[in-house]
Amino acid sequence: MERSTIALIVILLYMALTVAIGLISSARKKKLTETQTGEDFLMAGKSLGVLALAGTLFAANTGGASTMGIAQNVFRDGLSSSWYVISAGIGFVIVSFVASYFRRSSANTVPQIIGMRYGKASHLFTAVVQIVALFMATGAQIIATSSIIHALTQLDFKVAVIVTTAVVIIYTMVGGLVSVASANMLHIFTIVVGMFVAMLFVVNSQEVGGFANLFAKAKEVTYIAGDKAGQNANLLSMTKVGIPTIIGYIAMYCMTFPTGQEIVQTYASAKDSKSATTGSVVAGLISAVFALIPALIGLAAYTFIPGFIEKSQSSALAEGALNFAPGIITGLVLSGVVAATISSASGNMIGTATMFVNDVYVPYIKKNQRDDRTEVMVSRIAMTVVGLVGMVVALTGSNIISVMMSAFALRSAGPFAAFITGLFSKNVTYNGGFIGILSGTVVAAVWQFILKVPFGLSSIVPGGVVAIVVIFAVSAIEISRGVKPAPMLELSDD
Repeated sequence: MERSTIALIVILLYMALTVAIGLISSARKKKLTETQTGEDFLMAGKSLGVLALAGTLFAANTGGASTMGIAQNVFRDGLSSSWYVISAGIGFVIVSFVASYFRRSSANTVPQIIGMRYGKASHLFTAVVQIVALFMATGAQIIATSSIIHALTQLDFKVAVIVTTAVVIIYTMVGGLVSVASANMLHIFTIVVGMFVAMLFVVNSQEVGGFANLFAKAKEVTYIAGDKAGQNANLLSMTKVGIPTIIGYIAMYCMTFPTGQEIVQTYASAKDSKSATTGSVVAGLISAVFALIPALIGLAAYTFIPGFIEKSQSSALAEGALNFAPGIITGLVLSGVVAATISSASGNMIGTATMFVNDVYVPYIKKNQRDDRTEVMVSRIAMTVVGLVGMVVALTGSNIISVMMSAFALRSAGPFAAFITGLFSKNVTYNGGFIGILSGTVVAAVWQFILKVPFGLSSIVPGGVVAIVVIFAVSAIEISRGVKPAPMLELSDD
């Protein structure tokens, strides 16, 4: 039996196990259908302990960009492509210092937290920006999963995108966050341990010949096509991506984690503040350890697959495993990637549904009248919509990390400044917050889409700097004219 066939069977069995775990976990809550509340479905009943929370954080962030994307970008950045995930680990550790604030607030979404300090205009604008960003992030995960299906079956990529979208929608709609969080414990083991084992098989295969031979051969690789034909690819560099980009990655995660709904929602679902803080640190350590694994598999692909170095390959990780590891091991590593991407897509969809219900449907459509059964139904409709829009993004997108960076820039540049000033500064006003959020978002969009990320610096950095300057400048002007600062947030003791 061919490697690709064995790998496909392993993936299908793994996904069946994932769905089974999710269904069992949801059933054990005894609150499906008629008795399930909106909080149970979207927030796991605020019951996540340290390990479940760390697993959900890691799995929510470790999707297509952190696996397929890193391996793909070895072509462009060498081993320094791993900084994309190393920086995430650093970000989780830094953000752990404010993780308890999400659990202690009475809000379940980023727009709610910002709206509590800066009013309705900031609330609604942040909700819209965040929802649009999650559409893009969901599309990035669908790209990654579809690339694996395409590599294994030679199924047309567009057809693979449609199939993947259908699976993600169904999986997410069945059990909500409690289902996803339970399955994430299996995903962590498969992603970290499974991919580590696969990497060892790839590197020590007969074709690659061990780490020493891999590094020796990679050092000699030159580009064979395009403007760089004949130039050394410098695949072993840990700084090729550029210091500004590394700084930008770290800043991006420090800003996007506190404002990313799929992350904030997980913190808010912790059983207590200590679990939120500790879980964030654990997720950071796991991320930092994991970072080089997909990069090494990508390095083997670009070094030893004939003709592979001609162009950037979105299937570098899948092809590296298929060419150099046994079928079962290949199935295991690709199952880990599929699990990561589907889990991330599910987290994005649940985050979008939570924001739509809490920040649009209930306050502006239902005028704050709550009905759990209707809200669960509306959540499922919202999940379907974000899945379909994500499918469109996947059909038109290409580089996974580029799509994710665009999403991060839109959702976090303005809201991060508002979040930080909203928590810690007494002298900010409603208008200062709103104009700051708007200014930061516009600057980030221009930096990303019009200027095309000059200096390699993430657009979230200039956007965030502008936002915080504008918040303080507008607030200072208004306060000097007698306008009262916006009231500080009220947080619980836990």
